[in-house]
Amino acid sequence: MKDLHDAIHEMAEGLYNAGGMDKITFRQIEMLCIPSAKTYSAEQIKAIRAKTKTSRTIFATFLNVKPSTVEHWERGLKKPSGPSLRLLDVVDRKGIEALC
Repeated sequence: MKDLHDAIHEMAEGLYNAGGMDKITFRQIEMLCIPSAKTYSAEQIKAIRAKTKTSRTIFATFLNVKPSTVEHWERGLKKPSGPSLRLLDVVDRKGIEALC
């Protein structure tokens, strides 16, 4: 699916650069190419934090949330949303260093 998004984006960018597409349409296509945020289970969040070798407090600081929030995610009492999901995805794919 990523390859298809990349191909669509590349084609739209070419059309835009050649004057065959207006800026508004190009921005709308760009928005469609942004992948939706992945969801994480409590176990997956624990595994991500374990991979970073950080305490809940340090992990929470990197994600700009409270340590109790990380605890609730890891216990399955709450689920991360919005920016927290995106940051978890970045940490999962690229490591905690990506947030430094």
